[in-house]
Amino acid sequence: MKKAHMAVDGVSLSKKVLVFCRRTKRFREIRENDHLRWSAEGTMENYKRSSVTCIGEDRINNLPEDLVDSILERVPFEDAVRTSIISKTWRYRWTEIRALVFDKTFSNKFAKNEAFGHNEFIKIINQVLTLHKGHILKFHLHIPNMSVDSFQEVDQWMLLLSRNGVRELILTSSNQRYELPSYVFYCLELTKLELENCFFKPPLEFEGFLNLEKLLLKDIDFGANLCGTKMNLPQLKTLSLYSCTNVYNFNIKATKLRNLTVIACPDAMLATLLSNLTKIRFFYIDAQFLKMFTAENIPKWFPHPVNSLRHLWFGKFQFGDLDQLHGVLCLLRNSPNLKTLTMNLEMEPQADIGPASSILKSPNSLDYKLCRLKTVEIRYLEGSIPELLFIKLLLAHSPSLQKFTIKPSRASNVQKRLEIAMKIMQFPRASTKAKMFYFGSLYYPFMQHANLSIAKG
Repeated sequence: MKKAHMAVDGVSLSKKVLVFCRRTKRFREIRENDHLRWSAEGTMENYKRSSVTCIGEDRINNLPEDLVDSILERVPFEDAVRTSIISKTWRYRWTEIRALVFDKTFSNKFAKNEAFGHNEFIKIINQVLTLHKGHILKFHLHIPNMSVDSFQEVDQWMLLLSRNGVRELILTSSNQRYELPSYVFYCLELTKLELENCFFKPPLEFEGFLNLEKLLLKDIDFGANLCGTKMNLPQLKTLSLYSCTNVYNFNIKATKLRNLTVIACPDAMLATLLSNLTKIRFFYIDAQFLKMFTAENIPKWFPHPVNSLRHLWFGKFQFGDLDQLHGVLCLLRNSPNLKTLTMNLEMEPQADIGPASSILKSPNSLDYKLCRLKTVEIRYLEGSIPELLFIKLLLAHSPSLQKFTIKPSRASNVQKRLEIAMKIMQFPRASTKAKMFYFGSLYYPFMQHANLSIAKG
């Protein structure tokens, strides 16, 4: 309870500190002088700070160190620097901030006010890092569109971080793809790593991040895997891959992984991933990933079922694509403990629905009971024959089903939605407790009819 109370006080006091700053005459002068008067040489001009008095000044000056750190980490970096005008006690507090955030908002703010020249970004961060004291536990950097030579400076910042015990690193780039220097792979105390638009090529001697718990990689090129060994991530719990290339070279060992997201990574090998990640509970994938089933010659039954999987999410699924359909049925068949299934559908124009319909009509299409499945949600339903057959299949094979939610496509009219609802009502259900929720239009309340809840929404 004490920590929770402290957190609330931190939020409240951080707001009071900013209000206190903004009420001083000197603060107003600084606001008028365009973002701390960062000069063309990349240095902040020294100001003669006038003394300010306030009833609450003593209280602010005597705050506990950990609470001051909490306040400074909650406000934008520019405002954290501005707290130096409060008093002599606060003058250099900002140089001890453990979280430095130079994100896209930060760089855009300078660019918008025309205070962002060719080298200004680099000079600003160089000065901040030069003045900084102590450890940097969190570093968030967005590299704007600047000269490629500037990457040498970024490399030096990564070297500095590797010597400062950084635990959270977020690195994104609007420039051309940034090749991570070897220094990043020596930040062994990292617990969170997010990278966007980078080349990810660990050095040959790199064994893994032993403390990493969350890894997000977006628009990453893994290049050639020269070492051929697995990257050890023993504490990793969440892994997200978005729009990455050469993913088959991303070979990891993550025995504690619980949440896996793979979106727009067409060369990711599903069978290889699942065989190495035995404790996944949440799995989010898109259609491109499912199509790899055919390329990998996935058998009907895995050698080892994915017993840990509880929640499965499919994005941009097309019933007209037989590779995707086989992939979904295979995953359902090999996930005996699945509890939640969510599917976002995407109708392929002029798709041949005949083959998919034939598969779903076959008694062997899903020759397995989904005994643990309790919740299903299907979004953007068009009402095609394969879609309805798939719903019928799930209802017939889910004896523990409790809730089945359907959200039709906005392109369908009211009459068609009603016709779809009537057809679904006639499907037999293996579960006597299953409730169907069909959303039509947003402005009407639920209507109960024959165990089908129709919501206009």
